[in-house]
Amino acid sequence: MRAQGASLPLRLDGRLIQGGVAVGQTQPGAGVFLDDMPVGQASPEGWFVVGFDRDAPVGQVLRVAADGAETRRPITLQPGDFDIQRISGLPRNQVAPTDPVLLSRIAAEAERKRAGFASQAPRTDFREGFILPLSSYRLTGRFGGQRILNGVPARPHYGVDLAAPRGTPIVAPAGGLVSFAETGLHFEGGLIMIDHGQGLVSAYLHLSRLDVVAGQSVSQGQVIGAVGAEGRATGPHLCWRMKWRDRNLNPMSLVGFRAA
Repeated sequence: MRAQGASLPLRLDGRLIQGGVAVGQTQPGAGVFLDDMPVGQASPEGWFVVGFDRDAPVGQVLRVAADGAETRRPITLQPGDFDIQRISGLPRNQVAPTDPVLLSRIAAEAERKRAGFASQAPRTDFREGFILPLSSYRLTGRFGGQRILNGVPARPHYGVDLAAPRGTPIVAPAGGLVSFAETGLHFEGGLIMIDHGQGLVSAYLHLSRLDVVAGQSVSQGQVIGAVGAEGRATGPHLCWRMKWRDRNLNPMSLVGFRAA
């Protein structure tokens, strides 16, 4: 047992920005807290991940604690740069559905998706960094933009839209556990989620083909599916999203990053 008032080692690397992701290392098994809210536990090697929501306050405090010792680190986030995205010509049932049968289906799909995003696999694939899921694409939608759908303000777009021809292979940007894999969803069409460890879950929407199943482990660079235009989409593209413990993150935050 450490003496009262002792501190723990704490290293943190990554993008300290709204929507960003950071990877840290501390004492193995230490509890991790953001603004005194418990958000996880360091791995047996001391690794942990934290994410900052699109709308996170710019001032936060990271704390790690174990065996009566703790270390606090104030964090100042850079404000995100979010644009406005206008999309017109969408079918009404893809923007404001009213049919009771369809609403029931959407609610059931939402429950299954919540379970996928709630996965917290005991892995640390996140520390290896991410590659891009497509080898060639055109950026058509940035993370966090305010959406105007058929002229009506909607919630922000929590993904990155990468346009590519239908059938273009999509690869896993990092290793992980497939926590969700379904086709035919009302809004997403074909949808895959991958838990890269400790609840850092990436999602791949509008797929025309799925090459993995829920419960399967995947490695970085493995083909997981193909680009499509299923669900609420105006053309073939990949909508790439990421969440960590219900926080909406920019998946580009970890591209090219690797924890030391």
